[in-house]
Amino acid sequence: MRNILREERTKNGLTQIQLADLVGVSRQSIIAIETKKYTPTIILALKLAKALNKKVEELFFLENDD
Repeated sequence: MRNILREERTKNGLTQIQLADLVGVSRQSIIAIETKKYTPTIILALKLAKALNKKVEELFFLENDD
């Protein structure tokens, strides 16, 4: 799964720590999602989308091999 979390977070002027605090996870979780080492749960994906004023499908995309 591909995502544009880092791009949207920086567009919104948020640090990884600030976004993590907004959605109730650790900074390490945000790093893992941004580097594609972790796929968030549906609940976390919804929280991230809400925090960034986006739809989930605007942040996360399936790739051909998914």
